[in-house]
Amino acid sequence: MQTIQVRTPSAAYPVHVGHGLLQKLVPLLEKSLHSNPDTPKRSRLPQRIFVLTSPEIWALWSATFLQSFSTPPTVLFLPAGERYKTLASMEKLCRQLASAGADRSSLLIAFGGGIVGDVGGFLAAIYMRGIRFVQIPTTFLAQVDSSVGGKTGVNLPEGKNLVGAFHHPQVVVADLQLLSTLPERELRAGLIESLKAGIIRDAALFRTMETQADALLQCDPKLLQKVIAASIRMKAEVVSADERESGLRMILNLGHTLGHALEAATGYRKLLHGEAVAWGTLVALEIALERGTITASQHGRMQNAILRYGPFPALRLRAHTLVALTARDKKHLGELRRYVLPVGIGDATVAQDVSQEELIRATQSMLRMAAVGSTGVSA
Repeated sequence: MQTIQVRTPSAAYPVHVGHGLLQKLVPLLEKSLHSNPDTPKRSRLPQRIFVLTSPEIWALWSATFLQSFSTPPTVLFLPAGERYKTLASMEKLCRQLASAGADRSSLLIAFGGGIVGDVGGFLAAIYMRGIRFVQIPTTFLAQVDSSVGGKTGVNLPEGKNLVGAFHHPQVVVADLQLLSTLPERELRAGLIESLKAGIIRDAALFRTMETQADALLQCDPKLLQKVIAASIRMKAEVVSADERESGLRMILNLGHTLGHALEAATGYRKLLHGEAVAWGTLVALEIALERGTITASQHGRMQNAILRYGPFPALRLRAHTLVALTARDKKHLGELRRYVLPVGIGDATVAQDVSQEELIRATQSMLRMAAVGSTGVSA
């Protein structure tokens, strides 16, 4: 097991990465919560423990999850899919907690993918003005990205993650055993988020993913743990330096401005988050190439690496429609259009002055490719 520490001005907590952690969950949580400086010193877990999960995950992993509990926790269910990541779901879950007697000493465990983690974190942030929670991410994407950093929230019809709060978990447990039941498409989409981490801040991680795609896609356990730990370490460093996304942390949004627009334009049903980020990152590469922050060779390497982790669904959309949707992006300040661009490989910047014309040209280029979908490229 590897443990990576996240330290921010408002919170400090461990992220445990390894195989078979779920079987020893209770002793691991007791030890981690007891040693966490932000947790009241208790020798045992709270009496009232709640688990937020999806029916699909619980059907697969409930027996393993409950193995180390002497008293089973109370289970709350959130149906799978972005369409349930809403304020309506939040009210329903808050009322379920209240009916079950949850109080300020209770502990909530978010056990699922990124949607469960985002909703669970927001639920913990607002119920009784804040209770403790733990992240146990079950997808590759959630393990390397959304479970770390304290961002929580839900969607509105007008855009993704427009309502939320910063609320850090007490502990994150990333058990690689959970990836054994992950569909291949989910794995590929998650690997895109790690590839993004390499592009923006870790050239060595990018090279690993560029040259060892086949082994990663075949779920080589040692290599997966190496990539997951490196991705988490990178995000922990960025979050520790910029907890509230006032500067550096914005680089983590590479590909997300256009990616979120794609998700909204397709009704949150056609694309997995990582697939939308892949198409969005290809747009960023086009702008970076035009501006000269990357060379043609670097552009080709990054584009080929992204496509290697496809296929991604085909898109038939209008560039002007997508660009209009990016106006809702949270990184924008008034009329100022901010956009994350790679600077070489292993570095990124937040461009403050990306014009609508630039974004439309780059989006049109991406959509020409996306019209037939991505079939992946050979390694």
